Amino acid sequence: MTRYREICTDLAQRIGAGTLQPGDELPGVRDLAQQWHTTASTVSRAQRRLADAGVLELADRRRARVAAGAALAARRFLHEDSVLTLAGSDDPALDLLADALHGKLSIVTREGSVAGLGAVRQGHADGAAIHLLHHTGVYNAPFALGMLRGLEPHLIHLWRREQGLIVLPGNPCHITGIADLAKRRVCTRRPGTGTRILLDRLLLDAGHDPDSLRGPQVGTHLEVALAVATGTVDTGLGVRAAATDLDLEFIPLTWEDFDIALTRNALDPAAHLIAALRTRALRDRISSLGGYDTSRSGEVTKLSGKR
Repeated sequence: MTRYREICTDLAQRIGAGTLQPGDELPGVRDLAQQWHTTASTVSRAQRRLADAGVLELADRRRARVAAGAALAARRFLHEDSVLTLAGSDDPALDLLADALHGKLSIVTREGSVAGLGAVRQGHADGAAIHLLHHTGVYNAPFALGMLRGLEPHLIHLWRREQGLIVLPGNPCHITGIADLAKRRVCTRRPGTGTRILLDRLLLDAGHDPDSLRGPQVGTHLEVALAVATGTVDTGLGVRAAATDLDLEFIPLTWEDFDIALTRNALDPAAHLIAALRTRALRDRISSLGGYDTSRSGEVTKLSGKR
């Protein structure tokens, strides 16, 4: 590693660890050069590189200062070559997120929330996209605490999204809600997916046996919409964006939290994802799909407590 890069790494690590806080002023270039046993030009080059990365602020005739939001920027700098691997649930907006990260996010499976948490637990993925409704009415946290116990679980909030029943234009079967599903062909998601868990809960609350539903099981929200569009089924539970894609009607039922569950060790490789989620451009693209609330996208929560 060159001396210039060593200086960048040292400063970024101190800022990422919180030793240096936003607004803190660094010593002068000559003082830093003596500290690192190098030249003033090498220190200046390192500071310019960190300023380009959003870690430092530079101004004429002033010493460098730690920038606002520098801790996240420092983690992005230190892990600029890292690729976050993601398993778990399906969502149309995940493709927009992956596009925005330019290869720094790899979606390895979309087999459902429970399978995603299992992949993280087993070390097969860094994070799991989940939307699991607990019997307490809380989304995601109880499941992440349970399945990632001992691994310092965290949640990164992706977005809230709207789930509902997808039907043909004009709603020829006159479906108005969960109570109308008992005698209809219904496309369902596979067991272990958050959408299947949600559907089963809604059916039980309406007094219906989830096992009595007739219809195929599919893997994605788009496949649910396709089954409706082709007339294979009368309806299916899915996100609004899937219905919009195929010009189908949508009967809204609920909003849910869609998060990434990950361990403490995966937070640094996730820095690029967190930063992208906080940008207005990506939030606007996701919101334009319909049925998304991105107002809290990029929030990070450390989980603690019992299941």
